[in-house]
Amino acid sequence: MTALVLALTAGAVVGLALGGLGGGGSMLAVPALIYLLGFTPAHAGTAALLIVAVTSLTGLLAHARAGRVRWRTGLLFAAAGLPVAAAAGALSARLPAVLLTVGFASLAALAAWRMLAAGRSTAASATGREARAARPTAVRSTTAGAGLGAVTGLLGVGGGFLAVPALVSVLAFTMAEAVGTSLLVISANSMAALVPRLGATGGLDWAVVAPFTAAAVLGAWDGKRLADRFGGRTLQNAFAVALLAVAALMLVDALR
Repeated sequence: MTALVLALTAGAVVGLALGGLGGGGSMLAVPALIYLLGFTPAHAGTAALLIVAVTSLTGLLAHARAGRVRWRTGLLFAAAGLPVAAAAGALSARLPAVLLTVGFASLAALAAWRMLAAGRSTAASATGREARAARPTAVRSTTAGAGLGAVTGLLGVGGGFLAVPALVSVLAFTMAEAVGTSLLVISANSMAALVPRLGATGGLDWAVVAPFTAAAVLGAWDGKRLADRFGGRTLQNAFAVALLAVAALMLVDALR
């Protein structure tokens, strides 16, 4: 019963992050699966990809209805990362658990820093948006998408915390469009990275994964409403602080 409650609670938080911020769900899902629910790092990465893929698709529908998804650029961005995500997903199964944990924790710390620093560059980003929008986007979309795919496949993260700032700063999306479009990218990359790991799904505890996923799906709808009510910046700061704490915990555990 305790595992079920933990799975439902963690799933709801993951869904809120994905629905409200357009990313970050797997940054919470992986440590929750490892430290609260007893998964190995490899199984946690696989389960997180599954959870994030399903939840992102749900959040994508909500944002698409609101007209916040730029499908053409989003699909190009996602397509560039698909083969890279699949290859990196296959490679991750051959890496030691401690290396994956340290890599994940370092990435979580970087994501938190970027989120906290984003507020200081908002005005500059807005000033340069028109100039960036006028530039060709195909090369930039392909390069950024491939890099995101590598991170997704290797560490089992959806990559929304990287996709959102990339869509805003590199491709001149508004924040609302970046959040909605990132869910399209996350869904595609997560499913591509999951394919090489499918053989490992037989070892997953579905009594935990299923309720975790269901709670995350429901949370994604509430996340969008929270973002509309409180503003993405407030949620982003709160998430960044939590992410820093998670990164510190994982680094201490991996290196001790």
